[in-house]
This record gives sequence, structure tokens and C-alpha cells, in this order.
Amino acid sequence: MRHRVATLLWRALLAAALVCGIGLLPWLSRTDPALTVLKARSADRDPDPRTLADIRAQLGLEQGPLHLLGQWLGGLPRGDAGRSWLNGTEVTPAVVQALGVSLLLVTAALVVAAGTAALVCARTLGLGARRRLDGRRAGGGASAMLAALPEFLTASVLATVVGVQLGWLPALGWYGPRWTILPALALGLPAGAVLGRLLDDLLPGAFAEPWALAAEARGLRGRTVAVQAARRCVPALLPNLCLFVVGLTAGSVAVEQIYDIPGLGRTTLQAALAQDLPVLQAGTLALLLLAAAASGLAALAVRLVTGPALRDGALDSLHRPRPSARSTVPFVYGGLLTAVVTLGLLRDPLALDTGARLQPPSWAHPFGTDALGRDLLARVGHGALDTLLVALAVSVAALVVGVLLGLLPRLSGPLVDTVNAVPPVLAALLVTAVAGSGATTPAVAVATVSWAALAAHTSSLLRQERATPHLAATRGLGASRWYLLRHELLPAVLPPVIRHALLRLPGVALALASLGFLGLGTQPPSPEWGLLLAENQPYAERAPWAVLAPAAALALLGALAVSAAGGVRWPRRPVPRPCTAPSGSEQLAPARELVETG
Repeated sequence: MRHRVATLLWRALLAAALVCGIGLLPWLSRTDPALTVLKARSADRDPDPRTLADIRAQLGLEQGPLHLLGQWLGGLPRGDAGRSWLNGTEVTPAVVQALGVSLLLVTAALVVAAGTAALVCARTLGLGARRRLDGRRAGGGASAMLAALPEFLTASVLATVVGVQLGWLPALGWYGPRWTILPALALGLPAGAVLGRLLDDLLPGAFAEPWALAAEARGLRGRTVAVQAARRCVPALLPNLCLFVVGLTAGSVAVEQIYDIPGLGRTTLQAALAQDLPVLQAGTLALLLLAAAASGLAALAVRLVTGPALRDGALDSLHRPRPSARSTVPFVYGGLLTAVVTLGLLRDPLALDTGARLQPPSWAHPFGTDALGRDLLARVGHGALDTLLVALAVSVAALVVGVLLGLLPRLSGPLVDTVNAVPPVLAALLVTAVAGSGATTPAVAVATVSWAALAAHTSSLLRQERATPHLAATRGLGASRWYLLRHELLPAVLPPVIRHALLRLPGVALALASLGFLGLGTQPPSPEWGLLLAENQPYAERAPWAVLAPAAALALLGALAVSAAGGVRWPRRPVPRPCTAPSGSEQLAPARELVETG
């Protein structure tokens, strides 16, 4: 009970700190909120001193940020989140309506994600049901490419082809169930590919557990065993599914803008750019409450699905040491990516040729040209260095922070929920307000929020590994916490978390580039891949190769990361495992190893 109270207080403190920090955002960034509000209301109006003074008096800015913050907090118990600084409407009804729209969209996207994840795992489930996983070849290239596709690019292609050219589904507005299909596909396909890869990584361990071997010996149908194996792996993914719910709600800004959906992500972004503090604070608070509710439901679902096994320490490990799978697939993807980058570096990425605008691929321009006649192969090649190096550095930093905080779940749980409720754009604005704008702003902002999923994954796996019988036996023989961490917990937790980090590498590269496109980092004419996508997106219908080139490079990066992750293993001597249900002495094999090694 004491730990629960401490967790609630820690969560409330983090939420209060974030909301108060947002309330001080204009003053932290040393900008005039009256000027920002004036530009948002009417960009053509002259910001003369009298006009600015009228806005300050109207909004009460002269009373100072602390007074405004206290006034806003005082209205929350009555359900009053103030009025918008831009149009004067009440904030609470608008935010509640936007939250309802986003939740409906996310629900549809989760249905798509579930179907996509099932397709990604279908091959492993089929092989496991027939007991043929030992000869399984490493795969996942297609799902990795799907996970690496930018959401805004997928949304644009679906809107243009399915909505406009074919006319099968509406591509603009929000008026009924048919209007949710295309945006749900744009959000759910990449999310389902990531969830499917994470589930596919856990399934071989579930099929190798004693209960699965006993079920096969009793003659149970393979389909039944496969369903139970998926059920066994779901609890380890529920915290990440919770993060997906909140992350999609907060981060679906591009999709909501393309389809003109009045969701919470779009509302929060517009309020952040216009410094409409009442709307921004209310939207952030709604995301924090959603994160807390999703986290609580995920914890409850884990208890219901796992049952007393988690409490009684009766779970088997899903991550046993096994030899690395040797495959030439990573070398193929790596060779293709290296060839593209090398050929691009031999060309000039800034050479303009207005007579060759939007030219299709040819011998002179293998990837075609952009709207200014610049060679796309050259721009993809030169943009690879900045994109890959910065994304790799951010991913490594997120992995280190995520694992360290994931090992302390009581500390990191509320922190993960709070950070996950902050969209990358808002994080970049906060970083800019504190540290100023610059080339490193996107990297710091993305690193600030990208560790949350890895920390949740680490905590989830750690919780299940601590509930294994061999760990209890090793602890009973006097093993220290350091020995358990080094020889039992880290070998089981680190490899899947590293593979998870590699799977998110293309997404990190996209997040960095999208912030640069919004004016918070790298600016044109930089050939960063995300900027290439954003710059050429308006010409996707006339010149699809202009967006296919950087998108294909990102997809190739995702396939390389996932195929290389298949060889991530912990270097330790594996303990022999029996082919049938282990006896009591066999359950103590790790403990005997501890005694023999001292």
C-alpha cells in the first residue's frame, strides 16, 4: 500500500511539473505571447504597441505567468480549463470533443494494428503449431519495411490513390465510420508491424516452454497450442500496447492534418505553435490522464492474463540463450544501402537544373529529380550521413536510458507514462525554450521521449523473468543481486530490448527530420531523408519517384536493422534444457552452475 501511494504521488508530481512547465513556456523561451497570439489570429495585422497592449490586457498577461497558472489551476476542480486565447471559446468542451475523436481514430487504428501483427506472426505461429521452429529462417524484412514507412507518406498515398483517384473511400473530413478507414490504415499499419515484430520475437520461447511440450505429448491440436503461445506472450507486450495508444493519440498530428480530422494531436500542436496556453495545458492534461488510465488497465490485464503465476514465481523464461542465426540477409540489405549511399556521394546534391524538374528515373538520374531539378540519388546519398549518424546516436542514448530506468520500474513507471504523453513536437518546443534552438534541438527532443518504450519493454520483461522458478532457486542458494542481474536477468532482457531499439531506428530518423521540417532543427537545402520526404510530398501524384526514393532508403534501413537484430544474443554458456517437462533437479540447473562457479 505504501508503494502505491508513493507511485501516485510521484505520478502527480510529474504531471504537475509538466503542466506548469507548459504554462511558463512563453516566458522560458523569452518570447512575447501577445505577439505570438496576434500572429496566430491575423498574420497580416501590424504588431503595433497599442495592439499588443490591448492583447496583454485582454489575456491578463500583465499579471504575470504565476497568476495565470494559478487562475487556470483554480478552475480545474469546477471543470473549467479557461478560454482559448485565440478565439475566446471554452477550452474544456473543445478538448473533450477532440479527445473523443482521437480515441475513436486510435481504436480503429488498433484494430488495423492487431490484424497487421497477426499477419506478421502468422508464419511463426504456423511453424510453432507444427513443431518446426528449429529450422525457421530469419525473416521480417517486409514487416520492417512497413514499420519504417512514414505515416504522413502512407496517409498521402492512401488519400490520393484510394480516396481521390479511385474514389472508393472519402479522403477528407470526419463525418462517420467510412471516414475513419484511411487514417486508421495509415496509423495502424506501421504500429502493427512493430507490435508484430515484438510478438514474433517472443513466440519461439513460448513454444519451447514445458507446457507446450506437454500439450504436444498429450496430442492437443497445434492450433490450440499456438493460441495459448500467443496468450503467453501478450502480457509482455501490454505495456508497449499502452504506450502505442497514448503515442498514437498524441502523435497522429500529420495524419489528422492530411485528412482534416479535428483530433487532440492536431489541436495540441496548433495550440503549441500559437502559444494558446489554456488549450495546450488542457490537451496535455488530457493526454496525461489517458496515459495513467491506459497504464492502469494494462497492469490489470497483465494480472488477469498471467494469473497467479506472476505472483507465485511460476513462469518460465521466454528468452533462453540460443545460438545466433546465421544469415546473409543483413549483408544483402547492407550492401544495397551502401551502394546507394556511395553512388550518391559521387554526385552534387545542390546542383540545380530548372530544365530537368521532376524528371523520371533515367541513366543520367537513376532516382529522378526533384522540383528544383536536383538529382535525388545525390541527395539521398549525402543525406544518409547526417540521418543515420544522428539517428544511431539518439537510438543508443535512448537504449541506455531506457534499460537503466527500466531496471527501476517503480521510479520509471510514472515517468514513462508522463514522457509518452508528450508529442515530439511539444518536447522540441520545451527543449528550445530551455536550451535555445539549434542543430542539436531535434536530437535532444527525440532522445527525451524515445526511451520510454524501451524502458516499458525492459520493465515488462524484467517482471516476468523475476517470476521464474530457476531465479528463485538461485536466489535461495545465496546468490547476490549483482549475480542475478548479470547472469540471469540481463541475458534475458537485453537482447530483445536491443532488437526493439533497432526496430525503432528508422522511426527515430523520421522524427528527427519532421522536427527539422517544422523549423526546429536542420533546414533546407539539407538533404536529410525526412526533409526530402516533406519537400517532395506535394509532388507525390505527379512524380511519385520523388518520395519513393527517400522512402525506399528508410525502408531499406528498417529491413537492415531488423535482419541484423536477429543475431543479437547474450554471450554466455547456455544451460542444457530437457526435451520434456523438467524435474525438480533440472529446474535447479542455474543454481548448480552458481555453486560450481562460486
